Amino acid sequence: QVQLVESGGGLVQTGGSLTLSCAASGTIIYLADMGWYRQAPGKQRELVARITAGGRTKYAASVKDRFTISRHNANKVVQLLMNNLAPEDTATYYCYAEVDTEWSASSRQDYYGRGTQVTVSS
Repeated sequence: QVQLVESGGGLVQTGGSLTLSCAASGTIIYLADMGWYRQAPGKQRELVARITAGGRTKYAASVKDRFTISRHNANKVVQLLMNNLAPEDTATYYCYAEVDTEWSASSRQDYYGRGTQVTVSS
C-alpha cells in the first residue's frame, strides 16, 4: 500500500506564493515520475508539473516560469513552489507518483493523494 499526503495549500492573494509538499510512504521499492495535477470546479484535470527520478522536469504552459517542481528522493518528497499566483490557479492540487511496489517495473502503478486546496483571491 502506498500513501501520498499533500500539505501547503491555502488562501493567498494575487501575486503571492505558496509551496505544496507531498510525502510518499508505504511499500515503495522505486519512485519513478512524481508530479502535480490540479482540477478547478467545472474544468478537466490538468497536469501542472512532473519530475523524473533523475530530475528532468516538464510544466504546463500556463505555469511555466512561475512554478518550480523539485523532489528529494531519499525522503520521498516532491514539492511545488508556486510564485506569482493568479486567480486562474485556484484549484484542488493532487500529488501523484509512479511507484514500483516490487522489484519489477511491471508492478508500477500510479498513486494519487487526496488533494490540497489552493485559492487565489483577486
